[in-house]
Amino acid sequence: MPQLSQLSEVYLSQFLWLTIALGFIFFVIARGMVPKIQATVDAREKKIASDLEQVQMARDEAEKTEAAYRERMDASRTEAMKLANDAKQAGAREAEKKVSAASKKIDEKLEKAEAKIREAARSSQSQIEAVAVEATREIIVKLTSATVTANEATRAVKAVLNG
Repeated sequence: MPQLSQLSEVYLSQFLWLTIALGFIFFVIARGMVPKIQATVDAREKKIASDLEQVQMARDEAEKTEAAYRERMDASRTEAMKLANDAKQAGAREAEKKVSAASKKIDEKLEKAEAKIREAARSSQSQIEAVAVEATREIIVKLTSATVTANEATRAVKAVLNG
């Protein structure tokens, strides 16, 4: 092949041109494009780092907000339980007052009823005594034809009744 036979004559010139081309490519790419690419990579890394910092700050803020929310919820639960207990105690006190008032009314009615019963019992007893005295006098008169005074008959009836 004729191209290979020329190789020994032109290899130095070709080597020179290869070196010039590679040097040109190196300087154009290394000096022109690589810094731009590196700047883009650096900017992207900074952006990612900044975004990660913002995410971490947002996460920390969210955790703080959640902790505050939980504290408020716990405080609200505690307050609700306190209000419920207060309402329960107030209801119990109110019911106790009502029961006490009703008990007083019932006691008053009971005392009035007992007083009426005592009065009725006294009245009945005095009426029974009066009837017994009268019956005693009549029985004695019919059985013995003797007269008994009202005082004597009353004493005898009271002695038997109290007895």
